This record gives sequence, C-alpha cells and structure tokens, in this order.
Amino acid sequence: MKIFLNGKLVEKEDARVSVFDHGFLYGDGAFEGIRAYDGVVFRLAEHIDRLYETCHTMLIHLDMDKQGMTEAVVKTIRANGLRNAYIRLVVTRGDGDLGLDPRKCKGSPNVIIIADKITLYPDELYRQGLEIVTVPTVRNHPEAINPQLKSLNYLNNILAKIEANNAGVPEAIMLDGSGYVAECTGDNIFMVKKGELKTPLQGRLRGITRDAVMELADSKCGLKVSETLITRHELFNAEEVFLTGTAAELIPVVKIDGRMIGTGKPGPVTGKLLKLFQALTRKDGVKF
Repeated sequence: MKIFLNGKLVEKEDARVSVFDHGFLYGDGAFEGIRAYDGVVFRLAEHIDRLYETCHTMLIHLDMDKQGMTEAVVKTIRANGLRNAYIRLVVTRGDGDLGLDPRKCKGSPNVIIIADKITLYPDELYRQGLEIVTVPTVRNHPEAINPQLKSLNYLNNILAKIEANNAGVPEAIMLDGSGYVAECTGDNIFMVKKGELKTPLQGRLRGITRDAVMELADSKCGLKVSETLITRHELFNAEEVFLTGTAAELIPVVKIDGRMIGTGKPGPVTGKLLKLFQALTRKDGVKF
C-alpha cells in the first residue's frame, strides 16, 4: 500500500509522523472520508472545499492549494491500483511541543492520504434494515465544537459509539443540547412521512452524501425536502427512516429504541433513493 505523506508516496510501514504531532497529541487537525466508484471520485470538489473550510476555521494554514490537493488524492488512488476505494484525507497542525499552544507548531501541517477499501455494514443490513437506539451522550454544543468542523477530535462520537456497542446495535442517534435529533455517530439521519423528507436542521455535519440525497429527493422523487427540528416521537412515527454517509452510503432503519418504523422493513422511498444515489456516484465527480 502506498500512502501520500507530505508530497511523497511512501510504503505503509514508512508512513510515520512525530509523537509531537498536534493531531496525535490533541486531535488538532481535520479530515475527510471520500469514496471512488468505478474510476470516479464522488464529489471530490465538495470534500476538498469542506476540508479547507474546516482548516480555515481552525487556523491551519495549508501550503497546498485545492487543485494540488485534488491531484494528490487522484495520484494516491492510482498508485494503489484502485478503481473503487475509500479515501481518508488527513491534515494535522503539525509538530509542536507537549503544550496546547498551536503557535508552537512551527513547521507545515502534515498531509496524509490513504486509499483503501471499507465495508461499514454487511450487505444483509441494507436488505433488512438497521435497529438503532438513542444514547445519553449528546452532540457537542455548536459554540463548543461546531459539528460543521470535521476535525480529528471525534471523542464525542466515539463515546456515543461505545454506548451503541453496549446496547448491541451498530449505530446510535445523538440528540442536541435541546433534546432534538442531531445525527448518528457517523451518519446523517432522514425520515419520510406523507410525501415529505425531513432531516435535522441543527447539531449535525453537513454531509456530502446528505446533500446529494436531498437533491435527488427533490428533483427525482417529487418529495418536499426540509431541514427542521425533529423529535424522537416524530422518528418513531415516521413511515421510513434511513441514514446517509460516505462510508454507509444510504441504509434503512427499521427499529428505533424498540419501536418499529413503518412496516418494519426498508421502504420504497429509501430503496428508490439508494438506486438513484448509486447511479449518481458513477458520474458526479472527478474521473481518474
């Protein structure tokens, strides 16, 4: 496996950063999870834009421009001989000392690109649907760590994931500080009812897959699409619920906190959107 590390392709065993790297010491960095399908990197421009927005807010100053970063992603995929891949693009603030002060990171940020494969959920769960639960760990307050920042500090999500694991389910719903549905530990969430597709307004990352699904629902399915406040009660009584994410793509949910959703089986809207999304991934992006 070839890893892109600060401008060079190196072997996996040689891809190393210092123990004084602020990403390692404090989760001080940003990342993107990106997918390639049949020689097309899906919505790579949108992923790169989001990465640079996160770095801008975090005051991480990248030497590489967006075009250079795009070329580095494509170069890494090609070097590994992949047509279908999961790409992890990581930027850390770089090497500092044992203190918090980012001004002590004197060098350039570290840029790491890994191209591999990923299977988040087994195929049967896409056919049968997920059972998920709501967990006690709430989503970070937006004025503490804004959920729009896709930073390396994922402790909030990891603690919620541990609670999902303890409950024996593969994913969990996180609420915001006001008790409204925010998102899942690694996915956005949607509900369908009476010809309307709803997704949380606040407390969530603006997902690339999320945006694509909203566009498809509006243009191809004739659904009214809205970003709004959603309660658990509304989810329990939805006709369909599904999750979206780069790794998960689009996966149905059939039970939440012991309540059956709709018929207890993946619904027709979810199935149609999944097919539309799968077709879109092969043509909307950067070819390599």
